[in-house]
Amino acid sequence: MSVRSERVASEIQKVLSEPISEFARQNNAGLATITNVRMSPDLQYAYIYISVYGGKISPQTFINLVEQEKSTFRQIVGSKVRLRLTPELRFFVDDTFERIERIEQILASEKKAREAKDKNGEAN
Repeated sequence: MSVRSERVASEIQKVLSEPISEFARQNNAGLATITNVRMSPDLQYAYIYISVYGGKISPQTFINLVEQEKSTFRQIVGSKVRLRLTPELRFFVDDTFERIERIEQILASEKKAREAKDKNGEAN
C-alpha cells in the first residue's frame, strides 16, 4: 500500500471509530472496533474490518446493519476527510481474534495429547 493510501486509511479509521462504536451501542452489538482499513490503489474503495464482541446480536448481523447505514458513514467520511472523491465503504467482520483462539485451543489439546502419550510411553 502506498504512503498516501495508508494515510487515507488511517484517517478513515480515526473518523469512523466513534460513530461505529456508538452505532454498536445503539444496536446492542457490544463492543465494536475498527481493526483495519485498506484502500484500493485508486482510493475509490475503503475496505473496513470491524471486530465485534459481547453483543446480543452476531457480528455478521451487526455488519449487515452497518451496511444498511453505509451512506451515513460515507457522509461522515466525506465531511471530515479531505479527498477529491469520497470512497465507497465496504464493511467486513474481522474474525482474527477468534481464529487465534481456535489455533491456541488446538495447540493446547495437541500438547496435552503429546504429554499423555509420553507419560504412557514411560510407564511401559
